[in-house]
Amino acid sequence: MKNDLYSIANLKTLFGFIDLTSLNSTDTEEKIKKMCLKVNGFKKQYPDIPNVAAICIYPSLVKIVRKNLNAPGVKIASVSAGFPSSQTFIEIKKRETMMALEAGANEIDIVISLGKFLSGNEKAVSSEIYQIKKTIGDHLLKVILETGALTPYQISKASILAMESGADFIKTSTGKLQPAATTEAFRIMAESIRDFATKTGRKTGIKPAGGISTGIQAINYLQILKEVLGENWITSSLFRIGASSLANNLLMEISKFKNPEKKIVPYF
Repeated sequence: MKNDLYSIANLKTLFGFIDLTSLNSTDTEEKIKKMCLKVNGFKKQYPDIPNVAAICIYPSLVKIVRKNLNAPGVKIASVSAGFPSSQTFIEIKKRETMMALEAGANEIDIVISLGKFLSGNEKAVSSEIYQIKKTIGDHLLKVILETGALTPYQISKASILAMESGADFIKTSTGKLQPAATTEAFRIMAESIRDFATKTGRKTGIKPAGGISTGIQAINYLQILKEVLGENWITSSLFRIGASSLANNLLMEISKFKNPEKKIVPYF
């Protein structure tokens, strides 16, 4: 059964919130270059749909995106700081993050030190986030909680901890551990953001990522966003969706609204 928000207008809106992601050990410079060229040509092919919000890749491929991406407004997001396990030294995390910025990244996605968090060493987790945010300054910092490894209480606790330590966004998952994004975890995170904003006056962004591949899945997250945080969060500065296959599927679903019989060839 379709969500009441399932419409061509909302599918188009959601497209503009995608962090188009390729985080595979098999990624090559040529593959990422082709992704950039597709993003560059997107508005010519689909003038009535907003372009993706960002391209998200590994640090070593940031320079390729920087060289080839010229689509207005599309950001370069790099995972960093020992992604996806975060099991390395803070000095290496900070240096890798700075190298990604020097290569041309606008945004940084990191994972909390999950082992330390689960061991109760919240001070160390907070310190790492704080140090990385201090390193990147005004650049956007998205902090991944890896919610599939956490209880509901721990998701709430990690959300507040990340925001108090300087996160600009909190994000559900790396996509490397199952379960990845879930609507249950997303709602807890949204409620934590709401409470934190009420207490501090500071708005924090939110990003579900991992396993979101269909329009109805994305719409379900949009509904929770509206219910918990309201219309003011429906902007790419406060809401993103991390996805690799969602972009093509949204385009196909949008096209079916217009012409159900037309055969759609994947764009990305």
